[in-house]
Amino acid sequence: MTTLDPAIAGRLKRNPDGLVPAVVQQHDTGEVLMLGWMDDEALARTLTTGRATYWSRSRQEYWLKGETSGHVQWVKEVRLDCDGDTILVKVDQVGAACHTGDRTCFDADLLSGADRPGPDARG
Repeated sequence: MTTLDPAIAGRLKRNPDGLVPAVVQQHDTGEVLMLGWMDDEALARTLTTGRATYWSRSRQEYWLKGETSGHVQWVKEVRLDCDGDTILVKVDQVGAACHTGDRTCFDADLLSGADRPGPDARG
């Protein structure tokens, strides 16, 4: 078990399950890759190893990104937002970030944007 620095742990605002959302972004392009969840242990592992580690809510276990797929996230920077309730992890993504094989978890379902008409055009 890795211990999170108490100064960092004291700033985190966790949900009732003890988790904080982690927005993951490609460090050099700003592309948003995915959203993961971290508890103190996952964040401590991420900070000490330089590889992104998350808590899998579905499997109820730690998930070292790329351990089975080879799609590793090399951590370049970790930030905490102004409220302490969201972590930003800037990474160098190797391969796909999404479990579906897409580059990002936001590639498949455009709800609104340049390629889709706005509310006025839809009536």
